[in-house]
Amino acid sequence: MNYVKDILLRKGHNAISVSPNTTVLDALKVMADNNIGSVVVMVDKDYKGIVTERDYSRKVILKGKNSTDTKVSEIMSSDLPHIRPDDTVEHCMELMTNSNIRYLPVFKNNHLEGIISITDVVRETIFKQQQTIKHLDSYINS
Repeated sequence: MNYVKDILLRKGHNAISVSPNTTVLDALKVMADNNIGSVVVMVDKDYKGIVTERDYSRKVILKGKNSTDTKVSEIMSSDLPHIRPDDTVEHCMELMTNSNIRYLPVFKNNHLEGIISITDVVRETIFKQQQTIKHLDSYINS
């Protein structure tokens, strides 16, 4: 069984964040500079939500808003399900699929531990399958 904590061990716990008053344009620059598709919205160490490229396209572009005037607090997703490090990757895959979301915040004792994406979940699943194949191959050939 593979867990969210396995993903965080591989990718790290650092989540790139911005404040609620950050403009959408500045948040997009942060995403581009870090080659990521989302940023966490934080006030000090308090999680407020997450802004994704999808939020930008659906809540700014399609609604005719301006990226330089719109704040991330106006478009962030604050209602995403929270997961824990000891949740299974399979649970996350199901949650993401059923809710049609690509990111999940990870919390431990009400503290943000990191963010996982659907890409992280797929990579972890592939990694675990490769490990299983290696073990089976080793067993068969020994």
